[in-house]
Amino acid sequence: MANVGFIGLGIMGKPMARNLLKAGHDLVVYDIVPQAIDEIMSEGAKGARSAKEVAEKCTFVITMVPNGPHVKTAVFGENGVAEGIKSGSLVVDMSSIDPGISREVGTGLKEKGVRFLDAPVSGGEPKAIDGTLAIMVGGKKEIFEKVEPILKQMGSTVTLTGKIGAGNVTKLANQIMVACNIAAMSEALVLATKAGLDPEVVFNAVKAGLAGSTVLNVKAPMVYGRNFKPGFRIRLHQKDLRNALLAAESMKVSLPLTSVVQNMLIDLMNNGKGDLDHSAIVQVIEQASAVEVKKI
Repeated sequence: MANVGFIGLGIMGKPMARNLLKAGHDLVVYDIVPQAIDEIMSEGAKGARSAKEVAEKCTFVITMVPNGPHVKTAVFGENGVAEGIKSGSLVVDMSSIDPGISREVGTGLKEKGVRFLDAPVSGGEPKAIDGTLAIMVGGKKEIFEKVEPILKQMGSTVTLTGKIGAGNVTKLANQIMVACNIAAMSEALVLATKAGLDPEVVFNAVKAGLAGSTVLNVKAPMVYGRNFKPGFRIRLHQKDLRNALLAAESMKVSLPLTSVVQNMLIDLMNNGKGDLDHSAIVQVIEQASAVEVKKI
């Protein structure tokens, strides 16, 4: 099995690292939170004191951090990956970031003789735990084929989508569809509830039809069950939609629905709800409609 470095042990990174351990890899981990390192070390990983140390010990390094600036710091900052990485090594960034930053990181590492893929994921914490994430990869085919078996130990689908940056463009497209789907579902359930219907009955009536979706199946029961424990946090989805809007602006693409949902997410964050699950989008519509979606 491979010697793998893993940087970023947050809500997604920690279960992803665990799945690599379960697959038998020798894992070297680092996070800015020492307790996260200790937790994974107690399960069999080796700890490092910096991203640089991870790169010194591994020729295959995965980064999984919140946003583009964090990736640049982890890779090119003081005691970062670039200070310790050997020529011929491979870095796979699995964070969800601006595609332009992915291309920037790839170019910077290429100058050091290091290969790079961007490989953001979708599925939230439950699928990270199960190892059934959807992984969207950007980069050269020959590099992708070498690491695909390892990526499949964290995801059920692993797809090469194009050149470096294409993985994150695909992820942004995914996040637009998820966010708008949740918003539409929220409007529908608020309407049904206000009309005196049981939202669970409405959900069961429509889920097998054209309106049915994975988003509906997962998020509708959370809404009418009033369970907003985060599988994917509002503040992280807001970050993704911001990156989508920035990318769209650079390409002169209109994203009117994304802009509306982005404003809903900002409203929730301003009301102290940024760490709720993104299904809490319904609360914006509930407040405007003076109704709460719940089982009758």
